[in-house]
Order: sequence, then structure tokens, then C-alpha cells
Amino acid sequence: MKTLACLLVFGLASLARLGAQVSVEVVLEQEHFLSGENLTAAVRITNRSGQTLHLGDEPDWLTFALETRDGMGIVAKNSEPSVLGPFTLETTKVATRRVELVPHFDITRAGRYSLTASVRIKEWDQTLTTKPKHFDIINAAKLWSQDFGVPAQGTTNRAPEVRNYTLEQANYLRNQLRLYFRLTAADGARVIKVFSLGPMVSFGIPDHQIDQASNLHVLYQNGAHSFSYTVINPDGEVITRQTHDYAGTRPKLQLGENGQLLVVGGVRRRTPDDVPEPGKSEEPVPPK
Repeated sequence: MKTLACLLVFGLASLARLGAQVSVEVVLEQEHFLSGENLTAAVRITNRSGQTLHLGDEPDWLTFALETRDGMGIVAKNSEPSVLGPFTLETTKVATRRVELVPHFDITRAGRYSLTASVRIKEWDQTLTTKPKHFDIINAAKLWSQDFGVPAQGTTNRAPEVRNYTLEQANYLRNQLRLYFRLTAADGARVIKVFSLGPMVSFGIPDHQIDQASNLHVLYQNGAHSFSYTVINPDGEVITRQTHDYAGTRPKLQLGENGQLLVVGGVRRRTPDDVPEPGKSEEPVPPK
């Protein structure tokens, strides 16, 4: 029994020394997510061991565990995240591996969750586990929803696929409203994209229209005098993002003479967050 106790103490001491030489941390971009929204875990590995580490060459070198914080226990895993990709980590260096978790875990239910990541160092036959990282899956209120047909590519002899655009409002961090975009199959069974369009003012009502190419145009107030304008294509990709300021008149969506949707009124203000990026080719700002 004394021998077993000594071995246990020695093992814990070795693991503590290893933890001082190599540290691992799991980082999330935010603490609140909507069901279906991308949830990317960034695992940061810092090497202070004085040796070069060889990682990523086995499918289980990096693993994740997810639990609920409301007594429901371990979250069911649908599949194993793909983490293969050999790399070397020299001493004094830091490496970060990012893994998207949503397709692999059943995290659709609202509540608080706890995430840990474990990194196995094969050369030393040791595994290091991060401190738990907590996050919330939050509910949102539906503001608007509309089915639309996806334009057929290269053929017109079949019925178009039907999808659904939805705009949702979530009370983010208790005191900040955020506007979310959700793209699903028409029946809602398949979630294609979910992401935040940004903060919005509590008294603002988003202006939204679908154009002839089935792109969704959204204009909403995100500040005392500023409005955010976003165009999203049927695949859930942002193809336009602009900022427009209230200047004499309020910005609004309007159908132009050529059938295109335009922002009229106000004044456009170029920002680093614009899509396309400032300086890249884009259509000229229409006259107000």
C-alpha cells in the first residue's frame, strides 16, 4: 500500500512539473451562443520544456469533453472532431489549434456548459487537460421569417430548393440586444448558418427585403445615429456590409429603377469592417 501511495505521489508530482513546462488553455471567441451558431474552440499550447514537441499526428492527440452545468451531465457526442495535422512546437513557442465543435456535440438546448480540452504528448506518455471554459447557449426571439427559393445552377428543369431566412433578437450579456441571422432548410430540420449581425438598439425595427437573386438585405439601427446594412446570399455568406449614418434623413431600403435594392437617405461612412474591404472594387455609392 505504501508503494502504491508513493507511485501516486510521484505521478502527480511528474504531472505538475509537466504542467509547468507545457501549458494548455482553451479559448472561446465569446461566452454566449445561439443554438446552431458556430462554436470554435481555440486550444493554445505553450512549450517551455526546452524540447521540441511533435503533435497532431494521431487522431486522439487532442480531445474535448463537454458537460452541462445544470445537472444533466455529459453532453452526447455525435462524432469525433477532426484534429489530425502534424506539426512541431519548438521550446518557448506557442501554437493554437482551432476546432469547430457544433457538428460534433449535441449543444442545441439552452443552458450553461463547461468545456475542457486534453492534449496528449506522446513522447512523454502524458496528457494535459485545460481548466474548464464556461459558456451559455441562449434563446432568441424571432422577429421575421421567410421561405425562399434557391436559384438553380445551370438548369431550370427541376424545382428549386426551398430554404428559410430568419432574423432573431437575443438579449446578449443581459444589457445588449444583438440581431442574429439564421439560415435553415424550409422545414427547419437542417441548420445551414447562424451568426450575429451585430448589436442593435432596443427601439429599432430591422428593415429587410429579399431581392431577385434571393439575397437578403437587412438594414437596422445599431447606434444613436448609425445604421448597419448587410446583404447575405442564399448560402449564408455576407457579400455586402456597410455603415450608414443619419444625416438629415433616415437611411432606408428602396427599390431602384433597375430593380436593385439600394440604401437611400443618410450618408454612408466607410469603416474597416466593410465588405468588400475598403479600397477593393465595389459599386459606387448611389446618390441620395
